[in-house]
Amino acid sequence: MLIPSDPSVWLKELFIRSGLGYSFSSFLSAFTLVFTVIVISWLSNFITKFIIRKVVTRIVKRTTTTWDDIFLEKKVFTRLSHLAPALVIWFMAAWALKDYPLWLIFVHNLTYLYMVVAGTVVLISFIEAWHTIYNTLPISQHRHITGYVQVLKIVVIVISILIVISVVFKKDIRALVLGLGSMAAVLILIFKDTILGLVASIQLSANKMVSLGDWITVPGRNIDGIVADITLTTVKVQSFDKTSVYLPTYSLVNESFQNWKGMEESGVRQIKRSITIDIRSIHFLTGEIEEKLCRNSIMEEFINSHGQRGKNSTTGDDESDDPLFDQSRFTNLAVFRYYAEQYLRQHPLIDNGQTVMLRHRQPESQGLPLQVYAFTKNSLFVPYENIQSEIFEHLLAVIGEFGLRVFQEPSGKDFQTLAGNIK
Repeated sequence: MLIPSDPSVWLKELFIRSGLGYSFSSFLSAFTLVFTVIVISWLSNFITKFIIRKVVTRIVKRTTTTWDDIFLEKKVFTRLSHLAPALVIWFMAAWALKDYPLWLIFVHNLTYLYMVVAGTVVLISFIEAWHTIYNTLPISQHRHITGYVQVLKIVVIVISILIVISVVFKKDIRALVLGLGSMAAVLILIFKDTILGLVASIQLSANKMVSLGDWITVPGRNIDGIVADITLTTVKVQSFDKTSVYLPTYSLVNESFQNWKGMEESGVRQIKRSITIDIRSIHFLTGEIEEKLCRNSIMEEFINSHGQRGKNSTTGDDESDDPLFDQSRFTNLAVFRYYAEQYLRQHPLIDNGQTVMLRHRQPESQGLPLQVYAFTKNSLFVPYENIQSEIFEHLLAVIGEFGLRVFQEPSGKDFQTLAGNIK
């Protein structure tokens, strides 16, 4: 006897000829076909995964490019194999449940939902794999796309949810989309941070304002550290004490922040610190100080070149000299500024290709701030601080040789000394 093209009819006739009833033969044939479909779908899943593990993996390992390794690491191929059994059930359920149309609709809908979910997982893995590949490219150091990737994931998930809802509740997906339009105000309120983060991510990326690994300072939030991650809604900053600080992405657009990337790339770092001089210690250069300074050839040349030498007596008695309109006379602060500038220019760790100077700031109640303005050749944190400390330690130690005093708030010891002198 020839087997008919419809397996369900052939099985039904086979069971009837075996002496079974028509209804039971119909049920038994459907059950047999369903079991066969399940076995075939399981075999398809097993064979597909076996091919991926043995064949695809071996091919990927032998290739020179790393892109396919990333796809394999993100399980794109493995998750894609889950569609094989679903496709088997989808196409074979028609003749397995031919006599049960309601069950056929249910199985088709359930398989369709499974394929939507599996396809969503595959798409998300695919997007993550491409994001990982992008992060290996040099351009990723300047343009981060984490926010865009998260938005793309959200779009894929939202579309999948709409498809699932349309199948479960038997609604047209266009009607659901129109319904979402009427709920736009509610959605904007719910996803406010996400929307603001998306706009901020676009601005940060387009304007190259901040990238992963940048050292930033946010004064308004007392944040100082390295950018460790930038997502759609938050920016993770690792502070130098190894703690992590999280701030909204849009805050980097709405608030001012300082990015130290330019300094790190230039290889130099600015010193911009002041010494506060007691104004009462500033006076014209006396003969005693002049003789002491002229023991140094550089200072002697400076003083002689401006006609200062011999203007003051060696005893320091310069009361007879008239300083008015005498532009050749130096103050002790002017000579100290020249000395400090020469000291900085001769320092091996100061970059003479950059600006080197000492300048006055606006006088204050504590005295006259004398600002050191220079650039170190090393921009790393620890060497920079050591260089800066070394320079100011020297200047503070030598400033007394010029007859200058550094302003310092009186302490308890000062008051005790004063009280002792009064007694």
